[in-house]
Amino acid sequence: MAYLIEEEKAFKSLILEPKNLRVLNSELSIKILQELAKKPSCAMDIARKLKQHEQKIYYHLRRLEKAGIIKLEKKVERVGAIAKIYSVPCPYISVKIFDSEGLEIKTKVRESEFFRPFVENGKLNAMIVVGSPDPHGKYGAQASDGSAAIDLALFLGTFLETSNLNYKIDTQVREEDFQKNLILIGGPKANILIDKINDKLPIFFDTKHDFNIVSSFSKNVYTEDEVGIIVKMESPFAKGKEILVLSGRRFKGTRAAIVAVVKYLKKITEGNKFNGNIARVVKGIDRDADGIIDDVEFLE
Repeated sequence: MAYLIEEEKAFKSLILEPKNLRVLNSELSIKILQELAKKPSCAMDIARKLKQHEQKIYYHLRRLEKAGIIKLEKKVERVGAIAKIYSVPCPYISVKIFDSEGLEIKTKVRESEFFRPFVENGKLNAMIVVGSPDPHGKYGAQASDGSAAIDLALFLGTFLETSNLNYKIDTQVREEDFQKNLILIGGPKANILIDKINDKLPIFFDTKHDFNIVSSFSKNVYTEDEVGIIVKMESPFAKGKEILVLSGRRFKGTRAAIVAVVKYLKKITEGNKFNGNIARVVKGIDRDADGIIDDVEFLE
């Protein structure tokens, strides 16, 4: 992924071959891109909004897709036919004319993109929730993941310009907190919020079989205590909000998930090998044999 750096902000940018620039010569192509930027759409919807013939829109969509400027999001059934839904992945387009030396800029662009919207404009825009250390919830579990959360907090601090107290234990969460972006840490037994969304996770915990981790992508089942998951998903509680889940069957699995974020965030952003979504499975490794997980292996 390429980025355009403008002052202190970075924007996703598509690097376009010079020969493909001609697809932007049409005023209608620009209007189509502007519509897709508002909302992923199909040719029929765009034709209605722009008051153009549908076949004409199809023609421009095919050209834009071939050039790589738009991408096919999904196919849906509409009125007995299959509609292709397109989107614009990048707000900027760059063209490389010749090779030259660039400026070395030490920015964490890809990492910052991963933490959006949890971190916005140098401020934490989320509630961090860890499990209560006291027996609680339907499983009567006691959380021990708080210490692992410290590593995540220190890492998050490198993206922040100001600090604010934005964390709670799961038993303190109130109805209004569900309207926020959430970072949930711990297993489903120890963090009742993770248990609450377990059935909506693409990689979930089988509560009937010792909380084994099950991937809906690969259909694999993970039984080791050292296995953890990293899932970034839309919030089922509030429209426009997101949830980041760092979890495992046991403390070792949760720690593995956090170690993966701290050490291999770029690899995490590549998405699941069975699916492009950010839903990863990792296994913790104790490299220096001191009894503490300090590295991970990516399972999917």
